Parts: sequence; C-alpha cells; structure tokens
Amino acid sequence: MLLTEVFTPELIKCDLKGGTKYAIFEEMVDLFCQVTQKNVKQDILDALREREARMSTGVQHGVAIPHGKTAAIDRIFGVMGVSKGGVDYDAMDGKPVYLILMIIAPPVAAEIHLQMLQRMANFLHSPSFYTDIITAKDSDAAYAVIKKYENRLPAEG
Repeated sequence: MLLTEVFTPELIKCDLKGGTKYAIFEEMVDLFCQVTQKNVKQDILDALREREARMSTGVQHGVAIPHGKTAAIDRIFGVMGVSKGGVDYDAMDGKPVYLILMIIAPPVAAEIHLQMLQRMANFLHSPSFYTDIITAKDSDAAYAVIKKYENRLPAEG
C-alpha cells in the first residue's frame, strides 16, 4: 500500500492549532471524523492514548508518528498534520514536534500497519521530505510532496 492511498489531501491539515500531543490528537481525529463521516472519535482517541501510554511516538527531529488499532474502522487511514509553532509532545529528543503522521488501522490490518510505519520511516530518512512537508502551503501541496517522494521509493511487494 502506498502512502498516497493512506494520506489523502482531505486528511492533511497544514495549520494545527493544539499545543500538546493530546490536543493535536483531538484536532486530527475531529478532522478524520468530519471527512469520513464516521462517528468513531472516542474509539480512535482511546487507541492512540493506549499506544502513547507505552512509549512516546514523538520520534526525533520534529516528527511524531502516533498510531493505533481499533475495530471501529474497516481499513487503514492516515491523517497528517503540520504545526507551524511546534507541539510539546514529550518526544524522545525532548524537542517540539512539527510534523505529525497519524496512522489508524483495524486490528486485522497489523501487517499493513507495520508496512506503513516502515514506509514512513523511509520517507523520513530524507531531510528534504521533512522540510518540503512542513513548508507546504496547503493540503494539496503537502500531498504533492508525498506523491513526489513516493515515486522515489520502490513499490511494495
């Protein structure tokens, strides 16, 4: 599965307002529920918080990859957010997070979920991907960045 299939323009927000990871979770899950017309906010928030309680998903270098599994959805979804001011996220390096790549999957999609996390890690090895995403003016521009970098990676087998 490609990131361009998981992160669609309508599920990208380039101006997150929340100042903490939990405020950001609320904001991004609200966007998801609005776009998909699914009334699953609490299920998703519970899944994200449960995962976050084990270990922070704020990796390093301004990036967080919150993810969780819930039976409330039937396929994998991604929600991307950019915070221009940075988020206090309890990241591993102690620094603010600017790029949040949220993955939500049903429990039966565990293998695809792991593949998506690996694919995102491959994207994040390129410093220019991060810079291009956080400077994107809107969701269409951010999606174009994902598409550009997706074309540079080998297809999944």
